[in-house]
Amino acid sequence: MTTGTEEPTLTVDELAARAGVTVRTVRFYSTRGLLPPPVIGPRRVGRYGQAHLSRLALIEELQHQGMTLAAIERYLRQLPDDLSAHDLAIHRAVVASWVPDTAEETSRAELERRAGRALSDGDLDRLVAMDVVARTERPGVLRVDPGLLRLGVQLLDTPIAHETILAARTVLQEHARSAARELARLFHEEVWEAHRERGPGPGHVAAMKSLSAHVQPMVVQALLTTFQRTLREELRQSFEES
Repeated sequence: MTTGTEEPTLTVDELAARAGVTVRTVRFYSTRGLLPPPVIGPRRVGRYGQAHLSRLALIEELQHQGMTLAAIERYLRQLPDDLSAHDLAIHRAVVASWVPDTAEETSRAELERRAGRALSDGDLDRLVAMDVVARTERPGVLRVDPGLLRLGVQLLDTPIAHETILAARTVLQEHARSAARELARLFHEEVWEAHRERGPGPGHVAAMKSLSAHVQPMVVQALLTTFQRTLREELRQSFEES
């Protein structure tokens, strides 16, 4: 397993603080093979990187899904050994995509504690633009999506203007809504209507709702995978043409 392309700089204490777990938890996951070993630096001090942080976030999300430790171990064994922190974040997004809304109310101080860093007013504006944080009508009270917070904080260090983030969010929302509408239409015409033509049946609606809930995670994963590949191709082509 690798720790990604970024130089590992976090001590085990810093990793645990950033991930919101205890050092004991980090060491336990390491002994179970859920985390790759740290890079040993001067004075035999282990250093961890973003891939360790992303893997801890993925483990946490799998636990929130109710998976046992043995199931998490099986899930992680199926992943390629050389996944980057970015790839692990996408896996976590897929896992979290069908979890009910878990936005929580919090103070700015608590938000900074969870983020593992101080947040300027500009940082807060960027998190709001990314839909990670929302302001409420009550002074000092914010709503935060815990599932997006770690990724949002990582994006704070990217050299992208606030206006660009707003424009990107608008593009994503418009196209996501269009794709969702078309997929819902396809499901209704090809699945719902075909099933109803066989006869109403008392459990028709319940069966369709169950099928929809079962299909949703697979559709989300397909959309994310397709988008990731397409975006990579478009970026590569734009750089070649410039």
